[in-house]
Order: sequence, then C-alpha cells, then structure tokens
Amino acid sequence: MKKTTLIIVAIVIVGVIIYALSSGKLPSNTKVSDNNNVTDNTTDINDNSTTTPNTINSPTIDKTKTVIGSSVQKRNITAYHFGSGASEILFIGGAHGGYSWNTTLLAYNIMDYLKANPNDIPSNIKVTVIPVLNPDGLFKVVGTDGRFSNADVSTSQSTLISGRFNANNVDLNRNFDCNWTTNGVWQKKEVSGGSKVFSEPESIALKNYVDSRTLSATVVFYSAAGGVYASSCNGAPSTKTMGILNTYAKASGYPAHDSYDFYETTGDIANWLASKNIPTISVLLTNHKNTEWQRNLDGIKSLLKYYAN
Repeated sequence: MKKTTLIIVAIVIVGVIIYALSSGKLPSNTKVSDNNNVTDNTTDINDNSTTTPNTINSPTIDKTKTVIGSSVQKRNITAYHFGSGASEILFIGGAHGGYSWNTTLLAYNIMDYLKANPNDIPSNIKVTVIPVLNPDGLFKVVGTDGRFSNADVSTSQSTLISGRFNANNVDLNRNFDCNWTTNGVWQKKEVSGGSKVFSEPESIALKNYVDSRTLSATVVFYSAAGGVYASSCNGAPSTKTMGILNTYAKASGYPAHDSYDFYETTGDIANWLASKNIPTISVLLTNHKNTEWQRNLDGIKSLLKYYAN
C-alpha cells in the first residue's frame, strides 16, 4: 500500500512540474534536482547560455538637430532644424565667437521663436540655425559654448578681441575658399587666415554640411556696422542674392549694400557660399551688445514669406 502511495505521489509531482514548465510558470533556466527540489540558477555565473532579448532597441534619430562637427577644442558645432519643407534656409551666428557674442544670442532668439511659433514656417520651408560656429572663441568670452546671458560676457576688451578667433588663433571668416590668403585683414590689423583654405575644423564642419545639402538661401550674422550686405566671389551679386538682400533690408530697416567695401576681405564665409551659387547675405548688427530682435525678426519673416509657395 505504501509503495503504491509513493508511486502516485511521484506521478503527481512529475505532472505538476511538466505542467508548470509548459505554462511558463518556471523560468526556462530552472533546473530540477534528482530529489525533485526546484533550484533557481538565474544568477549562476557558470551558466554560459545566451539570452536573446525579445526586442532590440534601434538608435533614436533626432531630426531636430545635427552635430555637424567639432571645434579645435572638441566642442560640438550643432545645427538646429525647424520645419520639414524641401527648401532649406540656413542662419549662421557666432562665426566670430565671443567678439560678436550678440549674434549668437540673436540665433538663440530665432530658435526660441520658431519653436514657439511653428505655424510661422511655411510648409515648403525648413529653417536651420547654427547658433555658434566658433564655440572656442565664444567660450573665451562667456565661459560656455552654449546658452548664456549678457551678465556672463567678459568686460575685458582684450578678452573680447581674442574671442574673435578660434583656439588656433585663426579668423574663421578668413579661412573659406574665396580669394583666400594666409594672412587676412581685419580693420587695420593683420589676422591669420589659416595654413590653407579650410584648415580649421570649424570651417570644414560648415563646408561638409553645406556640401551635403541643397540650400535655398543663407544668412550670416556679424557685428557691427548696421546693414545688410550682398555676397559675391569675383563678380556681381546674383539676381537671387539681390532679391533676398532687398527683401530683408526693406523689412528690417537696415540699409542694403551691394558689397562690403570698408576693407578687403579674403576667405569670407558669405562670399564662399555665393561661389557655390547659394543666395547669401551678411547681416551686420549695429553694435556688439544688442540683438536688435524685432527688426531681425521682421527680416526673417520676410524671407520665409519670400520663399513660401
């Protein structure tokens, strides 16, 4: 009788274990010992089995921004995107880093406005903003390569001037491929245009981005002369460039100029863009402190309307 009882008990136990395994109530790497006791080996470091996850997470692609490169000191140069149209308009701030820090603040104002007012971007337009092309130069003056306030700006004139150049002491606005020379001019000073055209990582970052896109127009912000200037490389400005020059100037109230004639500029960003048949204007703020937000917002809106279907 006892033998029969033991056989029945054993059959019941085996049946329970088989049911549990088939219904998923025991983990697949659970072992059953010879004496019918359940042993959990989920933390067994000698277990060489490979576990395949149910799902594999794909990398997230952030369509709102693109890191286009980095500076001499390895600070990211980022392009921020607004809208999803086929016609891309590019705005560039901070080419002269901390010396023209107000152009970076203006670029951040543009980004904030477009984020808060997406309906102001026509459906066929994509706006891209590079708020600071020279992050090392900006860092010299404000202590960061990102957002900052007026209170962060150094009051030292020598520090402000040093912020015009990148960490290699090159003026990025003399390093592009239009009439480039090793030694350029800024006002009455001689400045470095780099060891060769596109010698600087910041210049290469912008070049690679521009070469990978089909840009409808570009606006480069500088300070300080208070005007809108057409671009060209060894010739007259294109009809399209003159179109956006007059559109922006009329809306903003800045005077329009066919060229920048205060002194000779070599390796200029805007003129290089013109050599690539990209309609480009330079907007020079009136001083080194104010963003002149409302008049530039009016100019930007006029460009968006100009390129809208």
